[in-house]
Amino acid sequence: MVRTVNGKKLPFGEDRPKKGGKAVVAAVAVGALAAGGAGLTAGGGTAGGSATSAQGKPASKDAARKGQRGEAWTRLGLRQLKQTARAELTCGAHSYGQVRQFFLKHPCRKLDRLLLAIGDTHGNTVVVSIAWVRMPSAGTAADLKELADTDGTGNVEPLAAGALGLAGVEFTGQYYGSRRSGSLVVIAEAAPGGGHPDPAAMDDAAEVAAEFPPP
Repeated sequence: MVRTVNGKKLPFGEDRPKKGGKAVVAAVAVGALAAGGAGLTAGGGTAGGSATSAQGKPASKDAARKGQRGEAWTRLGLRQLKQTARAELTCGAHSYGQVRQFFLKHPCRKLDRLLLAIGDTHGNTVVVSIAWVRMPSAGTAADLKELADTDGTGNVEPLAAGALGLAGVEFTGQYYGSRRSGSLVVIAEAAPGGGHPDPAAMDDAAEVAAEFPPP
């Protein structure tokens, strides 16, 4: 398996399981960012901890499906800090592992990628990567999702975190969400970016991010 650090592919020393026996994961080591909102504190030590996140997730997903990104994060007690986005017409050059080989045989029609940082009022931050992949058919999209959701198969490369002014960002794949709608596959990953984010909140962030419609 391969990990991505600031856009560079590096080998893993150990294969790590994907969420629920599937998925690709993200782990990030960056300096803390200024933040606002509430909801990422580990251990439920504050009123804005994982309980708030759990209660707000259904409403957050609903807002995400409507493309209301700010509202979606607010429902989780968070706010967006920074973001960068890029669109491509090919996917093979922007992926790795078996997923890259899949794209060489089954080229995508379009790839949109977004990288953003979200945070709370306690200085806890999370980096979220989202990839919207448009395939030629629903069948090839279903095959892509199944492959990307499987352990050790690679994935679409996240955008380099240097565009957000972050250093040492390492995506390894622990907090993950994906979905398919017709020929569209959405792959989202989340990881700690500073402080002590609650793992449940990072799970929520990835699942909510996967609901966002393409730009």
